Amino acid sequence: MITKAIIPVAGWGTRRLPITKVIEKSMLPVGNRPLVDYSVRELAEAGVTDIYMVISNVEPCQVREFYKDNLALNEYLKERDKNDRLELAHTLPENVTIHYVSQDPSKEYGTAVPIAMTVEKFNLNEPVFVFMGDDFIWNPNGSSAAESMLENFEKNGDSVILGVETEREKLEKYGVLSEENGILTNIVEKPKPENAPSNLINVSKYIMTPALLTKVVEYVKTNNFGPLDQEYLVTDPIAEFIKTGKKIRVARARGVYLDGGSVEGWLHANEVVLNGEN
Repeated sequence: MITKAIIPVAGWGTRRLPITKVIEKSMLPVGNRPLVDYSVRELAEAGVTDIYMVISNVEPCQVREFYKDNLALNEYLKERDKNDRLELAHTLPENVTIHYVSQDPSKEYGTAVPIAMTVEKFNLNEPVFVFMGDDFIWNPNGSSAAESMLENFEKNGDSVILGVETEREKLEKYGVLSEENGILTNIVEKPKPENAPSNLINVSKYIMTPALLTKVVEYVKTNNFGPLDQEYLVTDPIAEFIKTGKKIRVARARGVYLDGGSVEGWLHANEVVLNGEN
């Protein structure tokens, strides 16, 4: 059982400007819930009880407000006997605690940074899920990507990366997974479709063992990228990790990958969720 998860949501969301000037990207609505809540609920259903949410240092934080009880609203709903609405207002899943880690998005930047910050701040020394906060796997039939990853992990105890099957003509937008017998051998960034090693893309959903978490921390500590230099990409320490002979297993996603990072992706996500599509 894995009981901890890291969800980074601190970025500025510049690809979604101007709306992200006033609404955090992870809080953009899909159906009647924010993007990040789909991952929170999926992880909770997979047995996660502690979620480490890496938020921006800009106040007020909408993610924090969403998962906090609104006492005035609760009283209003109770007084008017709107118990069905009161249940909807309780947005934090039962038995889940969210721990907040503040990150300055103007300083060190990239997907490895919030992971390393959280590991060090909370001295995490056990396997954890790492899910990004602006996309999710839609599974209206009740199965989940987190559960499929957990099944893979429980067979062998190795780190796990989620692969999503995608049409070959779309592969050059993503990192594409190269695997051999279910073991990750490489992540090829934005290849031409004819050169892609598979049709499985990386959507930054992982189970990271302590050994891989340590590698991510070391990578951030030993590099000194300025704000105009390259990002601290988590795929860099992952590549180093597998080059040393360590194993990362590839789990295949169940369901539809939905991404709110672009207007087109966000509109598609709403269409799929509202129509209840598989």
